[in-house]
Parts: sequence; C-alpha cells; structure tokens
Amino acid sequence: MVSFVSFVSLALILASTASAFPAYGSLAGLTREELDAALPSLEFKLPAPTPGALNYTGIKLIHDGAHPWVAPGPDDMRGPCPGLNTLANHGYIPHNGIVSPAQIIAGIQECYNMENKFASFITYAAHLVDGNIVTDLLSIGATNPKTGTPPPAPAIAGGLDTHKVYEGDASLTRADAYWGDNHSFNQTLFDELLSFMDKYGGGRYTWDVIHEYRYQRIVDSMENNPTFSFIMPRYFTAYAEATFPINFFVDGRVTQNRSLSKEDALTFFKDNRFPDDWYRVGQSLSSEGMAGIVDAHPVRPGANTNGVNTYEPDPTSADLSPEQFCDVYINFVNGDVKRLYPNPTGVLLKALNMNLQMFYDSVAEQCPGLQQFPYGKPE
Repeated sequence: MVSFVSFVSLALILASTASAFPAYGSLAGLTREELDAALPSLEFKLPAPTPGALNYTGIKLIHDGAHPWVAPGPDDMRGPCPGLNTLANHGYIPHNGIVSPAQIIAGIQECYNMENKFASFITYAAHLVDGNIVTDLLSIGATNPKTGTPPPAPAIAGGLDTHKVYEGDASLTRADAYWGDNHSFNQTLFDELLSFMDKYGGGRYTWDVIHEYRYQRIVDSMENNPTFSFIMPRYFTAYAEATFPINFFVDGRVTQNRSLSKEDALTFFKDNRFPDDWYRVGQSLSSEGMAGIVDAHPVRPGANTNGVNTYEPDPTSADLSPEQFCDVYINFVNGDVKRLYPNPTGVLLKALNMNLQMFYDSVAEQCPGLQQFPYGKPE
C-alpha cells in the first residue's frame, strides 16, 4: 500500500508543476520528499466536530423524493463500499464522493441508523490511513464506476480503494487486489453468494448464509491469492462488513427474522441504490452478529507467508475477542498510523493529533485511561 500511494502521489507531483496535490489525496505513507512537495499546496482545515447521536432512532423513509438515485458522473468517485456508494448516489453525502469524516458519520447514522460511537470508530480509522487529514477530506474511492479507471490527473487518490490498510482481501463481492481490481462489483462472486443464499438461507441473505460464505471467501483467498493478508484492521472490517446487509440493508419495517432478498442484495451491492420505498432499521446498531460469524469458523489473523496455502497466524495482530478490543485500538494507532506517518512535523503533526483524539473519543468509554500518544502528548 505504501509503495502504491507513494507512486501515485509522486506521479501527481511530478506530472505538472501547475497541478496541485489533490485536496483529498491521502498523505499516508508518503516519503519526506513527497510530503514536502505536497503540503505547501494544501490548506489546513480544522476537523469538523463529530456529529452526536441521532435524536430520533426509529424507522424512517430514506428513499424519498428529496433523495432520488442519481448515477455517478465521469469525475465522481466510487469505491469498494456499497453502503457509502449508495449514500453518494442518493445525495446523503456529497455526490462526487469527496467527503469529510463528519459527513460520513452523519450520513451513515441518518440512513442506516448506525450507532454513533461505532460510526465514529470506523470512519476515523479509515480517515487516518486513507484520507487527507490536513484538509479533512476523504475519497470513498479512486475510480469512476462507468469506466473502472481513475479520473484524469490531478484528480487521483487511493482513498478507500487503497489496499491492505482498511480495504483488504476476501471481500464478499469484490476481488482481492492481487487480481487487479479490488473496487468493482464482481458478478462471479455475487453469483457464488447467491448460491450460498439458496443452499443455506432459502434464497435470502441470512446469518446461516454469512456464517458459511464469509468463511468460504477466506478459504478462497488462502488457496488462490499468494499475497493474501488477513490481519488488523482488515480482519475487523472483513467480519464487520459481513453483518451490514442484515443489520443495515434490510427494510426497517421487517422486525422479525430479518434477512435480505436476492433482489435487494443486488440493488445495494451492484446498483448502489436504496430499494424503492425503503426504510432504515428502527434502532441504532453496530456490528451485532459479528461474534457468531467468527465463532462459526474461527480463523486467527494471519497471512499467506510463501505463496498460496501457506497461511500462518500472526501473533502480533489483535483478534476480535472482547478482551482484545482495546488492543485493536492500541495496535492500530501505534502500528498502522505510526508506520504510515513515522516522523510528522508542523501542520501534519497537528492534524494527526487532532484526528487521533477524535478516534480515541469513539472508544474512550470502552478503553478508559488507555489513550495512546504515538507522537507524544500534544502541548
């Protein structure tokens, strides 16, 4: 990931002296020379305050007249997350796919009734490693969905497409980056999901279906992807995203035996749109059901170490056991963030410390007294 981001960013910097580094271009993993070239063209912006919890958490019509589906245009960004792509296509976040963390948190709370602290946790984690923390902007992808290619320079940035940080292998409906396209809807994988829905869920996306399909996708990557990596934070996001179709994509008027139909699954995963007359769920949720998916077929965090079928657990990676949740936060801050920003100074250091504080605020109740300061306590 670091080499990819560095290559893209350096190419942008050198391509045209008149072209500024994109305001949403990720700074994570850039060399000192690349940072020195990019930062002067960026205007520092204080992070927007984290939105609070919803005042009303009942069911609500989301696909309404004020939010019609509008196809992305040639310069709009879309990426590997169907939930965010859908929000952009309906105008709940900016249609161009260039957003602030606050806009994402507000959008996923409003449309999916995602619990506030969980929404903040996953958003700031993504922003710290895939966003531009100086300008407070994040791209939800790096490609135009119609062409599958990046927009013309300088409008190129890895965003949430950036591999092996937040986005990662063994996606439900997107191929591993090893095969060249980690962001586009993959019909072959979706057809495989449909077959699991027939076999285990009576034609619907149920907990039994995802218990089996989540594991099958992991095994597929172990057996076919020589570079397969399944450690934090991807280990967390891979299991969390498997819960989303039931927790967040099922119409809120369904209160018993919640499951997703094939038609609605296709609407979200491929078309990135809300089904007609669609209501959000009537209570705030986070990743309910994730423990059951892990327990159905336990897999320790790890990676293929020497080609396919060489998967070995990584003892340095936290897992999803409740007692290790704070280790997830600690390892992410002291490992991933520190690795991507080894020696920040000036405005970059200021922005990092602000975003690290907002990230900790999302876990402070669960991890009291464990705030990490990888660059020392701010003065």
